[in-house]
Amino acid sequence: MGYLHIGHLSLIRESKKKADITIASIFVNPTQFAPNEDFNRYPKDLERDKNLLEAEGTDYLFNPDAAEIYPDDYQTYISLNKITQPLEGIVRPGHYKGVSTIVSILLNCVQPDFAFFGQKDAQQAAVIKQMVKDLKYGVEVVVCPISREADGLAMSSRNIFLSEEDRQKALTLHKSLSAGAAAIKAGERSSEKLIDLMSSYFLKEKTVFDYLTIVDANTFEGVAVLTSPGEYYILTAAKIGNTRLIDNELIKI
Repeated sequence: MGYLHIGHLSLIRESKKKADITIASIFVNPTQFAPNEDFNRYPKDLERDKNLLEAEGTDYLFNPDAAEIYPDDYQTYISLNKITQPLEGIVRPGHYKGVSTIVSILLNCVQPDFAFFGQKDAQQAAVIKQMVKDLKYGVEVVVCPISREADGLAMSSRNIFLSEEDRQKALTLHKSLSAGAAAIKAGERSSEKLIDLMSSYFLKEKTVFDYLTIVDANTFEGVAVLTSPGEYYILTAAKIGNTRLIDNELIKI
């Protein structure tokens, strides 16, 4: 959605490794924001973004107007029945309806061979992969690793809104997930015990999370016990000051 950072640019670099032509899209999509969310204050700096994309060797920028995407007579939306229900689906009702619809429009307009998304929005990436599979799109969805600041904070356009104090408190997300990942590596397999451990980091900082959970990486269904072999996401979301942040760790055992 613009206000690009290193995480976005890492997707450009991956695209240039795999494809002959790289197209970046920038569109702050109104249909994925609820009325009480930050659509009107979402950071924007198109000229800055253009300069960053050009420096990376991006071939084209797709930057449509909202009226072009959603004309007055627009009526069609895409909803997924299952994978969109937990986590962000509970906290942000209707969010994934907007996401799946705009990505479907983007894929139809561009007709790409590959589409690159960041792991930071892990549930979003899973939703898009499911939609592409269900609707038989001829595109390969590539999910790229999270880009982090030196201290571990997941890069996000919304980080610009964090005060110095909130910036330090925001590290709680990564610290808790890292503790969970370390405990899994050490042999812990109980989701309940892992979540208790990770919750203590939020409790210490007097920070309330929207969710802190462990799910199957493919279905996004919660798991009570991690089994091997398996792929799982530890996911969390929390509001730090006035800024809502998300983070996750992909676990393979």
